[in-house]
Amino acid sequence: MANRLASHQHTIVEPVSTSGVGLHSAAKVNIRLLPAAANTGVVFRRTDLDNFEIPASWKHIARVSYATSLMRKSVLISTTEHLLSALVGMEIDNVIVEIDALELPILDGSALPFVRMIDAAGRRRQRAARCYIKILKPVEVVERSKRIAIFPSGPSGDAHTLIRVNKSANSHGVANTSSRAHSAETRSSSGFHITSEIGFAHPMVGIQSTDITLCAATYPREIAPARTFGFLDELDQMRDMGLIRGGSLANALVFGPDGLLNPEGLRFADECSRHKVLDLIGDLALLGHPLIGHVVAEHAGHAMHTALVLKLMRDRSSWTLVTSSDLADELGHDLAANASDFSSETAAPELAVSHAGAD
Repeated sequence: MANRLASHQHTIVEPVSTSGVGLHSAAKVNIRLLPAAANTGVVFRRTDLDNFEIPASWKHIARVSYATSLMRKSVLISTTEHLLSALVGMEIDNVIVEIDALELPILDGSALPFVRMIDAAGRRRQRAARCYIKILKPVEVVERSKRIAIFPSGPSGDAHTLIRVNKSANSHGVANTSSRAHSAETRSSSGFHITSEIGFAHPMVGIQSTDITLCAATYPREIAPARTFGFLDELDQMRDMGLIRGGSLANALVFGPDGLLNPEGLRFADECSRHKVLDLIGDLALLGHPLIGHVVAEHAGHAMHTALVLKLMRDRSSWTLVTSSDLADELGHDLAANASDFSSETAAPELAVSHAGAD
């Protein structure tokens, strides 16, 4: 069954705020989410720099290594992916994000605190129609054993994509075997579907995969609680690089040689894979509109996520902007075409077309 897409844009009802520390900078930071007018999008406002604004857009992608950063006129906003992921997952289109430092707070390392903020603020429907980026043809980025691609999905749903798992060891020494190769059918729903696979050498992680159709019902439960993660033997090197200075067991999963260091344990057996999907959703938010397509990722990270965003935006023939009304018309047309394949003595096709029209 197709997902019911939001027909109109949404913002929040009331301002809501929180505070914390940056994962990489360790700087104390306060943020406040404010309602915004239709067609504003997500805009970061640096209150410590005369309210300088940076739209959450592919046009402002800056550093993308262990986090995603945006820059406009030399002003930086860092580690945007968790908040942007929560906004996408909760179907919030327009919001001002006031922030008084360069890095967003890591909070508990997941998007769940942001989801709770949005829930507390309330969600308000706006008059403007919601536009979606509908993928028309495949777009792919490949780097050795890493791969990310986006494929069309829609009412016809007759295309197929294939995840080909490279048989050589990946950068973490995990042997990828041909038995892990699997096909992922492009979903017939007119929505945003993600198929993602990761592989790490640690026995508590290994090879994990997540397959989900994104909507406001599934995101808070299945994706938002998944926390960022790292490995004990890599922490010193990362700190030498000026990273994770604000990291702790309160905001990240840490895997050591004898197992997980966090006493509370995992929230999901595949929490690491789900967190990668969380990050992916946040990075794809920089497209500026929700997606209708099927993203397939293998061992991809922020750099590949944003590379796909840039490649997609530079190839205007690979996508089009549509509204839910456009998609409803398209669905009705497809159902009518399917009905003509049945005998005129069969009532079921007529019922199907009439029902589509009633929606």
